[in-house]
Amino acid sequence: MTNVELSLKDALEQFFGFTTFKGDQELIVQSVLDGKDTFVIMPTGGGKSLCYQLPALMSEGTAIVVSPLIALMKNQVDLLRGFGGENGVAHFLNSSLSRGDAQQVRSDIRSGVTKLLYVAPESLTKKENVEFLSEINISFFAIDEAHCISEWGHDFRPEYRRLRTIFNEIKRVPMIALTATATEKVQEDILKNLDIPDARTFKDSFNRPNLHYEVRPKKDVAREIIRFVKQHTGRSGIIYCLSRKKVEEIAETLVVNGIKALPYHAGMDAGQRASHQDRFLMEDVDVIVATIAFGMGIDKPDVRFVIHHDIPKSLESYYQETGRAGRDGGEGICVTFYSYKDIEKLEKFLQGKPVAEQEIGRQLLADTVSYAETSMCRRKFLLHYFGETLPGDNCGCCDNCLTPKENFEAKDDLAMVLQAIKESKERHRARFICDLLTGNETSEIKNYKGDKLEAYGSGNEKDAQHWMAVIRQANVSGFLHKDIETYGNLSLTEAGKKFLKKPVSITFAKERDYVVDDSPDDDPIVGRGGSGAGDEKLMAMLRDLRHTMGKKLKLAPYVIFQDPALEEMTMRYPLTLEELTLISGVGPGKAQKYGKPFVDLIAAHVEENDIERMDETVVRSVMKKSSNKVHIIQNIDKKLALESIAKAKGLTMETLLDEMETIVMSGTRLDINYHIEDVLEEDALEEIMDYFRNADSDSLEGATEEFGRDYSEEEIRLVRLKFMSEVAN
Repeated sequence: MTNVELSLKDALEQFFGFTTFKGDQELIVQSVLDGKDTFVIMPTGGGKSLCYQLPALMSEGTAIVVSPLIALMKNQVDLLRGFGGENGVAHFLNSSLSRGDAQQVRSDIRSGVTKLLYVAPESLTKKENVEFLSEINISFFAIDEAHCISEWGHDFRPEYRRLRTIFNEIKRVPMIALTATATEKVQEDILKNLDIPDARTFKDSFNRPNLHYEVRPKKDVAREIIRFVKQHTGRSGIIYCLSRKKVEEIAETLVVNGIKALPYHAGMDAGQRASHQDRFLMEDVDVIVATIAFGMGIDKPDVRFVIHHDIPKSLESYYQETGRAGRDGGEGICVTFYSYKDIEKLEKFLQGKPVAEQEIGRQLLADTVSYAETSMCRRKFLLHYFGETLPGDNCGCCDNCLTPKENFEAKDDLAMVLQAIKESKERHRARFICDLLTGNETSEIKNYKGDKLEAYGSGNEKDAQHWMAVIRQANVSGFLHKDIETYGNLSLTEAGKKFLKKPVSITFAKERDYVVDDSPDDDPIVGRGGSGAGDEKLMAMLRDLRHTMGKKLKLAPYVIFQDPALEEMTMRYPLTLEELTLISGVGPGKAQKYGKPFVDLIAAHVEENDIERMDETVVRSVMKKSSNKVHIIQNIDKKLALESIAKAKGLTMETLLDEMETIVMSGTRLDINYHIEDVLEEDALEEIMDYFRNADSDSLEGATEEFGRDYSEEEIRLVRLKFMSEVAN
């Protein structure tokens, strides 16, 4: 053992308390200390941060660390200060600092106290910062999350492209670039853009054997998430959603179901985000529900599950986010809910962007779809995407390997795909080949005269999904090459050419079908997104009871309980009035008023048929919130004009009515008689009220059709509000 090795290990123990390095950490640290440009590709949890922190602490001068997120900088600085030494050992310089704080940072750097300075790339564009950094002793530059440099990366930041130019302006010193997720194309981009072609490259395996990968169809997602989290009570987890609104909704749903959870997204103020992050790290809460803004560089080793409510926009994002599970080498369960509708939404977000960016975005989405829909080993598919080969066909730790789909003899189909690609001159993408084989007469097929080729329609006895499955598995199996530069054009590899000359028996897996129609009805009063009865026999009995009660009470059946509420009862089997209030659209008042015969009927049915209820499927729903609820209720109680109530909050009358309908459906009464008396004659009011008493549903369309142009939609909605408030609640 050399003195250098001893001193490195001594430094590791002195600064971080560790006695051994992980993987290539020691070689990477030594490369930086030797003044060599260094490039590190290391999966989340592999210990990237230490690769630049330790040499910075051991070197003269200050290391400049470029980092994309303020929250990430703060987390890293706090950790470094926590390892001991002076507070000034690490600082960050960004827009969140006051002028006085920024002066203190500069003072500590000049005095030689500061060993690491974290900066956002935007901060480096400021002239005053460039001038200051030009004057100080810089040990090296470190670029964290280096994939942000590449347009092919999942989190491209244009300001990252300027880093080399800015570094040259400051001074030429050694550089270390680090990332957890980079395809071979992205790796090339990083080295080229940073102008470090001869950098020592350290590439760890992307395989995380402790992670279990699973993709589920996107149906009853909230219930599925509640069930999963309750099965893993007391364990830390992250749930990712694409929108801030969905983050808030899911977090609230978890809380009302007794789960300690908090939201986290960029729409919250910095203090609140920091507080929620700290509470998660300190284990005051078990689950954080977040947009992708959460998690980069967060050092929590025991996250036991990562759930994707929405499919990410790229496999790099997916890999990085799932990589936050099981960083300590323990169990990490990664569950993703998938619907192609989410892909269509993400495609819409690409509209209006530069053409090249749209093409790249679509290619990244296509790869994500391929991963989600494949029936082959997910780990093998994922590693192939990052240029790594997993031996064998069964990892034993993903849904496809644990519950494999049926295999089929693919010899003829593979030969047909390879022939179609060859015949079309190896210059088309997978979608074109599928259309070619099925005989689908698209504009692209016509433009390239695909309908004149022998392959056209040769596989029309099977659908496009089947041919896409063959292409995906042929790609991962090494028969095809997908060219990134041309956004996914397919060509034959040597193995593909050999197979085409002499086809041999080969088996592929049939694809999974994730086509789910789970769209909620948008009508504010009628719609609850009912998904059909879980117990048809019970549903028929509940409908009969509702009909009988309606006749007895002289009420339309929907006034008692609407169909979506009955459907939920057939899935959850509420046995008490308290459990009945867990059903969407059933408040305490309605449960007390109409509920007892229903829970008695359900209890008898459960006992008679020996039905075993699953506690975790009983999920308390969160009614859609009226963001102005208190304002509206208080001012209606004061009998203020509805126009004035709307104006005070900058609402249109239509939006105000939406909010009022939400309030009424959550079980709160609104007395709007004072307003209705001003806009409708007594006879007209009685006529519309009478309609809703006898109608089969409270559908607005049905009412407007019934009255034609006699009454406006607004007048009908007002009376419907009065009716539901007084009769249904």
